[in-house]
Amino acid sequence: MSRARPPLVAIQGERGAFSELAVRSLFGPRARILPCATFDALFRAAETGRCRYALAPVENTIAGSVLRVSDLLLDSTLRVAGEAIIRVSHALMALPGVHLRDVRRVYSHPVALAQCERFFRRNPRLTRVATYDTAGSVRLLREEKARDAAAIAPAIAARLYGARILKTGLEDQRANFTRFFALSRDGAPLGPADKTTVLFATRHVPGALFRCMGVFALRDINLLKIESRPMRRRPWEYVFHVDFEGSPKDERCRNALRHLEEVCDFVRILGAYPRARTPRA
Repeated sequence: MSRARPPLVAIQGERGAFSELAVRSLFGPRARILPCATFDALFRAAETGRCRYALAPVENTIAGSVLRVSDLLLDSTLRVAGEAIIRVSHALMALPGVHLRDVRRVYSHPVALAQCERFFRRNPRLTRVATYDTAGSVRLLREEKARDAAAIAPAIAARLYGARILKTGLEDQRANFTRFFALSRDGAPLGPADKTTVLFATRHVPGALFRCMGVFALRDINLLKIESRPMRRRPWEYVFHVDFEGSPKDERCRNALRHLEEVCDFVRILGAYPRARTPRA
């Protein structure tokens, strides 16, 4: 019997980034990866059928939400099929033969650089150089044949690009995690759904948000996240992103969503999917 072909999953950035680790955790080591330069290109790849899934980072426990992804979720037809939570552990790597004493510049994504403040305080001679991607920084070292530079990236990037790891555990906080959404056109959940993400907008009147929250509280539905984003073309009005425990297949959740539609101007279910568990720090 032939084995099913592994899915093609789009990620933002280069091979070897944290997104690749998230792909492996959800789809296994055989999953095929399609790198995309931007989040917009990532969404387009799945929307046009170029790939089966798009894996998008939605929030980090240190840096907060990925705002561009939040805005794309509002406009896109893609739906959430699953989620992954990856522990972020930063490693310093350089070309073979380069030692820490040789390094004067360190490349990485601005968020990764900011999450390693303690390392830079201990090494004040090092100049930070912001790039578009963690793993892409390692690739840049190889392309430039840089002998006075290093990069901060996941350890997997060293294996992919032939770099040498100089230090591990550069992150300031071990409890550093990034959550990813697996997005697809059909939104078929990757397992039994026990978590739901919904978007809604309400009228700009006193007590409106209180009434929205009440539809969940009345039914003892636990909210896992609530966040607002500005609505385009409607200044000072907002769309709310809410995660809650349960699935629309559950009667109380189904009733809560019906009630929410009665008190809101706009409601959209982004998806119901299996809730990911946070790895140990």
